[in-house]
Amino acid sequence: MDPWLIWLIAAGVLAVAEIFTLTAALAVLGAAALVTAAVAAAGLPPAMQFLVFAVLTAISLFFVRPLAARHLFKPQAERFGVDALVGRSGYVVSQVTGLGGRVRIGGEEWTARAYDETLAIPPGATVDVMEIEGATAVVYPRE
Repeated sequence: MDPWLIWLIAAGVLAVAEIFTLTAALAVLGAAALVTAAVAAAGLPPAMQFLVFAVLTAISLFFVRPLAARHLFKPQAERFGVDALVGRSGYVVSQVTGLGGRVRIGGEEWTARAYDETLAIPPGATVDVMEIEGATAVVYPRE
């Protein structure tokens, strides 16, 4: 079997494996194997083919991998909608218990219930929004 065909098969196998792992490392190896297949088709000896593969892999991993990792592990996007309410403070409008009540959060009035079902939070108290469940704010009194 011709060496260029072996490199081409290796590039294909690495590309398929990358689909299952999504790490970008196998894609870099596959691209290096693809270029090495072209070099092998040009007639370079096997030692030079391995050198080309090693150099391309090292260069690609040095430059491409950090770029891909930056996109994979980017910081959490800014929250919006009801998710943005979590962590904010509110003002109790009517007594909040484990069963219900009303709070004002950022100018809007919300149905609410206490995070701790044994608590009864009186009107006028300041609370922190722990989570939003549907249209109900789950709150905890601020100490």
